[in-house]
Amino acid sequence: MARNTENQSKSLGRNTYLSILDAIRDGTYRPGAALREEEVAARLNVSRTPVREALGRLQEKGLLEAAPGRGLAVAALSSSQIFELYAMREEMEGIVARYAAHHATDAEIANLERINASFAAAQGDANAAARFNREFHARLYEAARNRYLQHAVEDLHETIALLSDTTFSHPGRTGVAADEHSLLIEAIRQRDTVAAQARAVEHIREALKVRLILSTHS
Repeated sequence: MARNTENQSKSLGRNTYLSILDAIRDGTYRPGAALREEEVAARLNVSRTPVREALGRLQEKGLLEAAPGRGLAVAALSSSQIFELYAMREEMEGIVARYAAHHATDAEIANLERINASFAAAQGDANAAARFNREFHARLYEAARNRYLQHAVEDLHETIALLSDTTFSHPGRTGVAADEHSLLIEAIRQRDTVAAQARAVEHIREALKVRLILSTHS
């Protein structure tokens, strides 16, 4: 019974953490916005204990920061931090693609194609496109067959949640990104590790260009 209670507590804590992260990602809590335990607990319909633990974990990861007189607030990334973030993403996504070209099964490649088709069809709906894009990359990380790399790149994507305005809100970006995905999938299908890495790096560089455009207009 005690073990079941402990597991339920861990599950609730994890779900609370992910719910707050999703709220940051979708712009419910934007950079600079204050987060108070009681308000978050009421919105998620949970007690303050898992909320307190989740907020503490988010602060440890740098997604929240102390705000004088307001408790905790969503962190705002500077321009230099955005460049640093994408530089790391470029390197890590390139490694993921190289590993995936070596390890991905035919079924996984077919699934990447299916997800990318759904992603391409989501043009005009930036939030839906962002969800399909996250799914595409999550399956790509799994296909790389390296749990440590997967954990590292997932942690990186949690920080990317601070950039709540998705690049797919930029006109034409979803269609271009879908084409970039297709080129990456083809390189993986051909087991061309060098090309796969190059395609992934190019994909992230193009995403950064759009990110910077969005930043200048925000």
